[in-house]
Amino acid sequence: MKTHTLETAGADLVYDVRGPLPTSDGRPPLLMIGQPMDASGFATLASRFPERTVVTYDPRGLGRSVRKDGRTDHAPRTQADDVHAVIEALGAGPVEMFASSGGAVTALAVVEKYPSDVTTLVAHEPPLITLTPDGPAAVRARAGVREAYEKRGWGAGMAAFVAMTSWAGEFTDAYFAQPAADPAAFGMPTEDDGSRDDPLLSDRSWAVSGYRPDADAITAAATRVVIAVGEESEDLLTARTSAAAAELLGQKVVVFPSHHGGFCGGEFGQPGKPDEFALCLRQVLDGAA
Repeated sequence: MKTHTLETAGADLVYDVRGPLPTSDGRPPLLMIGQPMDASGFATLASRFPERTVVTYDPRGLGRSVRKDGRTDHAPRTQADDVHAVIEALGAGPVEMFASSGGAVTALAVVEKYPSDVTTLVAHEPPLITLTPDGPAAVRARAGVREAYEKRGWGAGMAAFVAMTSWAGEFTDAYFAQPAADPAAFGMPTEDDGSRDDPLLSDRSWAVSGYRPDADAITAAATRVVIAVGEESEDLLTARTSAAAAELLGQKVVVFPSHHGGFCGGEFGQPGKPDEFALCLRQVLDGAA
């Protein structure tokens, strides 16, 4: 693996290349992106593609990529510019892309803005909460996570986030009538360390979850777009947002093994089924599923 730093006006973007460029197998590079997860979250999945040249990167302001634009928010179209810059720096585009969570939102923005950059995009569980039928309630639930974080710190905020993302079905009055989630019940710290800059719990990534993809631009692009969902996600929020995104694009979701982080090994303490996930991803990229 070789690590590179691409200096742009707004950020110094760090990306990793596993395998040769130009590729040795005649396939495009396989670019894996996340948000707010950085490149470290793709180590297990990348290792399941030893025959491919795999590229991962840290979005601006996350991991090793240092911002120089004076901003703290995470905006999909800005990150799309960054991904485009990385693809240009590779000199081997267009690429195939697997994108996870907020990275899947960025990837859809890439297809909108740079339709020649990606041949196939597998967008796994994009958290586009305003697309769901209960979009206003989902936005209210998101605000509740930020409120818990601002008032009581990281543990309370993360507990609220887990409660929101593990709620099955639409956000009803029963959801909002629940008592505040107890961080201790999830094994999280109850003390407040004073920090308020978490990209997941603050409002810094609201532009990601509130993004409205341009369906006309995406469907007009030559890119083959696949919206994927984990089989264990069932009726949880990111499964519902995935279904809504697929409907917006006039398609059905493709079901993948495991959960929202189903491609991970031990990176974050909640391993999925990376072998089964990689097999499914390979089949989808090959057009066999």
